[in-house]
Amino acid sequence: MSSANKPLTIAGREFRSRLFVGTGKFCSPEMMRDALAASGTEMVTVALRRADLSGKRDPFANILEFIDPQKYLILPNTSGAMNADEAVRLARLAVAAGLPKWVKLEIHPDPRYLLPDPVETFKAAEILVKEGFVVLPYINADPVLAKRLQDIGVATVMPLGSPIGSNRGIETRAQIRIIIEQATVPVVVDAGIGAPSHAAEAMELGADAVLVNTAMAVASDPCRMGTAFKMAVEAGRAAFEIGLGAQHDTASPTSPLTAFLN
Repeated sequence: MSSANKPLTIAGREFRSRLFVGTGKFCSPEMMRDALAASGTEMVTVALRRADLSGKRDPFANILEFIDPQKYLILPNTSGAMNADEAVRLARLAVAAGLPKWVKLEIHPDPRYLLPDPVETFKAAEILVKEGFVVLPYINADPVLAKRLQDIGVATVMPLGSPIGSNRGIETRAQIRIIIEQATVPVVVDAGIGAPSHAAEAMELGADAVLVNTAMAVASDPCRMGTAFKMAVEAGRAAFEIGLGAQHDTASPTSPLTAFLN
């Protein structure tokens, strides 16, 4: 069976695509809609501060009108929350507005580097898990924090590859390997993935999925880039499942001549 047919399961829900996509920075909601379709994604993150939850059809916050909830799981994102209290309030507001009781928990008070606050993230995760939320926390690539979050019942852990929107790729390989080794829930590499090759690398490391936004949204052709990421994720996952060849310090001839001339 091909890798594309092996679903990822999170909190009892199956996803055929292992590419999750964010919705920020697209030049228009129509372009976002088309790029999502091209990527084959089945989970879409939406920053709650960009969504109209009032039902008043705000033309400046109408992103949800372009995302089909029958086709995608809409994952509310607490981006912009400065602490645990704000993140919990945003998650509750999303549910009250009719969104799924799933949340990408994101707390980054530093506007320059947007690095997640581990203390506030853990506090918010504890509260939301107890309230029955499916919690997907965005974290630094910290194996200790990842393990503690797993222990309290989060649905995934989402370590960063490099800072949000930096496009620098997987700079935290060693830590991500440890997180994957110790994981009891799916590991989703989030942030910094700027090229399809970065996504393939994350999957080859053994990540269960990746989340991509900026690299698709700012591309000259977001739809083609979405397709490129789709293929890269599938290729990286297939390579991981098959098993990559061992690395050697010396050359190893592909056509050995041992004893051939004797």
